[in-house]
Amino acid sequence: MTANDEYIVEILQGVGLIDRDQAQKALEAVQAEDKPVIDILVKQGVASQMDILKTLSAQFGMETINLEAHEIPQEVLDAVPAEVAHRYKVVPTFKHDNTVTVALSDPLDVETLDSLRYVLKCNVEGVVAPKKEIEAALQRYYPQAQEGTVESMLEEITEGTVAVPTATMQDIIGEDVEVSESDAPIIKLVSLVILEAFRNRASDIHLEPMARKFRLRYRIDGILHEVESPPKRLQGAILSRLKIMANMSIAEKRLPQDGRIQINVMGRDLDLRVSSIPSNHGESIVMRILDKEGLMLGLPQLGFMSDDQQTFERLIGLSDGIILVTGPTGSGKTTTLYACLNQINKPDRKIITVEDPVEYQLSGINQVHVRTDIGLTFAAALRSILRQAPNIIMIGEIRDLETAEIAVNASLTGHLVFSTLHTNDAPSAVTRLIDIGMKPFLVASSTRAIMAQRLVRKICNSCKEKYRATDAELNALGMYAEQIREADLFRGKGCNECNNTGYRGRLGIFEIFLIDDEVRHMIFEQVSSAQLRKKARELGMRTLREDGLRKLVSGQTTVQEVLRVTMGDSAV
Repeated sequence: MTANDEYIVEILQGVGLIDRDQAQKALEAVQAEDKPVIDILVKQGVASQMDILKTLSAQFGMETINLEAHEIPQEVLDAVPAEVAHRYKVVPTFKHDNTVTVALSDPLDVETLDSLRYVLKCNVEGVVAPKKEIEAALQRYYPQAQEGTVESMLEEITEGTVAVPTATMQDIIGEDVEVSESDAPIIKLVSLVILEAFRNRASDIHLEPMARKFRLRYRIDGILHEVESPPKRLQGAILSRLKIMANMSIAEKRLPQDGRIQINVMGRDLDLRVSSIPSNHGESIVMRILDKEGLMLGLPQLGFMSDDQQTFERLIGLSDGIILVTGPTGSGKTTTLYACLNQINKPDRKIITVEDPVEYQLSGINQVHVRTDIGLTFAAALRSILRQAPNIIMIGEIRDLETAEIAVNASLTGHLVFSTLHTNDAPSAVTRLIDIGMKPFLVASSTRAIMAQRLVRKICNSCKEKYRATDAELNALGMYAEQIREADLFRGKGCNECNNTGYRGRLGIFEIFLIDDEVRHMIFEQVSSAQLRKKARELGMRTLREDGLRKLVSGQTTVQEVLRVTMGDSAV
């Protein structure tokens, strides 16, 4: 049973279409029969499928359609290829300008609409129709559908008509791996998956075995997009190929494994950090794409406004103390730290990093890869590093008291220390350090600044358009609405450059908490993070949402992006 099943039952019960007993029986049947709750309710005779769909559609502002009485013009059918229609179980019903309306059977299936926008490279809207009508329409309008575009790609690759760069193929195949004729199509298909991810600027490749399909998704600008997936029958061969490339054991399928692939794609050196984990229907593999050339960012490219950039440049030029960068996984903390190291990497400074793992290899910097299996922990590495007489130390993450204590002692003995913590905002990092056992006076005396950050998507410059904020956007911003009520805002219409998303690339929004004598006294007194946050605001700290609003007014991002990543930002 999925969360969607429970949500559907809750909606239907709320509008009075079913009662509590019927809801309970339906959910029990879903557990027993492993079928969608809508099918169960129709089977039990509790409600008709059309009544259920109309109720759900109304909840999500969608309309229902009678496909049997609707004639679909050929130009509308041409907007959605047959293999796409069959794969996503949708039927195009209308087309106007760059917008295609498709009928689908599940009004909660927002993921399908998002995937179609990516695949079709146009705006896609949904209407709802019964599953039987959609299946009948697919047979009527698309009687000779192919199995899938990736299937046809594989056939083309087998015939040698899909070109993969020679350097890429050489690195992927490897000189020491014996390749049979039957293996070549799989190797080429894996090459194609990596090549397409690179072309689409993806940061991750997700290969996920499902019950009836082998799902392929790319994370682009922080958002997952489903693309045409390889045939399910090739799942085992593809996963084995990737594990061989990453020097992982293909015999071990019960335990998680980690590996690394180094390849050259279109003249660019890429590192792929590979992780496999057993799941219900096979091993799920995620490949993190680490682009060495894309790493060499300066502080302006990270998204700093000029005043914040001056503040941060002053901080990283200090001779000692701790500078912390906080935020959730995927918020760009490592990229920010590497940009700092690049800026201060001079011949007269010795820089050592301790990372788990070393994501990028930086010229002129000594990097230590943590290996807990042999006892090389963060703390153990740091103890030895201090004997190397470095000027600057970067710790991938402060995870425990021992690491925190060594980092603080290093900062108090004349070293500049950079590190990261997982907290929601900057002032909370102080509380976090004290919670793991650090003495408040050590935190107060060693910490120079704490910076929280998030990543928002940038508006695509090719399809940027001006508009005024809507009432819904102003209401969502609450107390900050007046700052943008009369301002000219921007958004992306969607074009081929941005795959019709309206966004291309990302930038950071930042919250810089400077630790002065007054704040140090408050830390020593162990005041709450709320009190620290209030004092920081009094001293001029901009919150994440406020910095996001600056990027919004300057035309770099949208209201939706600022709201998406700063939901927890308080008004205090």
